[in-house]
Amino acid sequence: MARVVVDVMLKPEILDPQGQAVQRALPRLGFEGISDVRQGKRFELEVDGPVDDAVLARIHDLAESFLANTVIEDFTVKVEEVAEAAK
Repeated sequence: MARVVVDVMLKPEILDPQGQAVQRALPRLGFEGISDVRQGKRFELEVDGPVDDAVLARIHDLAESFLANTVIEDFTVKVEEVAEAAK
Protein backbone atom coordinates (compact mmCIF):
# COMPACT_ATOMS: atom_id res chain seq x y z
CA MET A 1 0.00 0.00 0.00
CA ALA A 2 1.24 3.49 -0.80
CA ARG A 3 0.14 6.95 0.23
CA VAL A 4 -0.17 9.73 -2.30
CA VAL A 5 -0.45 13.23 -0.88
CA VAL A 6 -2.13 16.11 -2.69
CA ASP A 7 -1.35 19.52 -1.20
CA VAL A 8 -3.63 22.35 -2.34
CA MET A 9 -2.76 26.02 -1.75
CA LEU A 10 -4.28 29.27 -2.88
CA LYS A 11 -2.31 30.88 -5.69
CA PRO A 12 0.02 33.62 -4.38
CA GLU A 13 -2.06 36.41 -5.91
CA ILE A 14 -5.27 35.24 -4.19
CA LEU A 15 -6.18 36.82 -0.86
CA ASP A 16 -6.05 34.32 2.04
CA PRO A 17 -8.24 35.71 4.85
CA GLN A 18 -7.81 32.62 7.05
CA GLY A 19 -4.04 32.78 6.73
CA GLN A 20 -4.13 36.51 7.52
CA ALA A 21 -6.25 35.91 10.63
CA VAL A 22 -3.73 33.35 11.88
CA GLN A 23 -0.82 35.67 11.08
CA ARG A 24 -2.43 38.54 13.03
CA ALA A 25 -3.10 36.28 16.04
CA LEU A 26 0.45 34.93 16.33
CA PRO A 27 2.03 37.94 18.11
CA ARG A 28 -0.78 37.94 20.68
CA LEU A 29 0.06 34.29 21.36
CA GLY A 30 3.75 35.02 21.80
CA PHE A 31 4.95 33.92 18.36
CA GLU A 32 7.07 36.71 16.85
CA GLY A 33 8.90 36.86 13.55
CA ILE A 34 6.26 35.23 11.34
CA SER A 35 5.74 37.60 8.42
CA ASP A 36 3.13 35.66 6.42
CA VAL A 37 0.82 32.65 6.77
CA ARG A 38 -0.97 30.83 3.96
CA GLN A 39 -3.52 28.13 4.72
CA GLY A 40 -4.05 25.12 2.49
CA LYS A 41 -5.55 21.66 2.29
CA ARG A 42 -3.85 18.26 2.42
CA PHE A 43 -5.41 15.10 1.04
CA GLU A 44 -3.86 11.70 1.84
CA LEU A 45 -4.91 8.97 -0.57
CA GLU A 46 -4.14 5.34 0.32
CA VAL A 47 -3.52 3.46 -2.91
CA ASP A 48 -3.77 -0.31 -3.27
CA GLY A 49 -0.83 -1.71 -5.20
CA PRO A 50 2.17 0.06 -6.68
CA VAL A 51 2.09 3.71 -7.64
CA ASP A 52 3.32 4.02 -11.20
CA ASP A 53 3.10 6.84 -13.73
CA ALA A 54 -0.44 5.84 -14.76
CA VAL A 55 -1.70 5.94 -11.15
CA LEU A 56 -0.04 9.30 -10.57
CA ALA A 57 -1.60 10.66 -13.77
CA ARG A 58 -5.07 9.57 -12.61
CA ILE A 59 -4.53 11.16 -9.19
CA HIS A 60 -3.31 14.34 -10.90
CA ASP A 61 -6.54 14.35 -12.94
CA LEU A 62 -8.54 13.78 -9.72
CA ALA A 63 -6.80 16.70 -8.03
CA GLU A 64 -7.26 18.97 -11.02
CA SER A 65 -10.94 18.20 -11.51
CA PHE A 66 -12.17 17.59 -7.95
CA LEU A 67 -9.76 18.40 -5.10
CA ALA A 68 -8.54 21.81 -6.27
CA ASN A 69 -10.20 24.81 -7.85
CA THR A 70 -7.46 25.48 -10.39
CA VAL A 71 -8.73 28.99 -11.08
CA ILE A 72 -7.56 30.09 -7.61
CA GLU A 73 -5.53 27.14 -6.28
CA ASP A 74 -2.31 25.31 -7.14
CA PHE A 75 -1.62 21.73 -6.12
CA THR A 76 1.21 19.23 -5.87
CA VAL A 77 1.06 15.44 -5.94
CA LYS A 78 3.71 13.33 -4.21
CA VAL A 79 4.17 9.78 -2.98
CA GLU A 80 4.95 9.17 0.70
CA GLU A 81 6.27 6.04 2.31
CA VAL A 82 3.79 4.28 4.59
CA ALA A 83 5.22 2.66 7.70
CA GLU A 84 3.93 -0.86 8.21
CA ALA A 85 1.83 -1.28 11.36
CA ALA A 86 3.38 -3.38 14.10
CA LYS A 87 1.84 -6.83 14.34
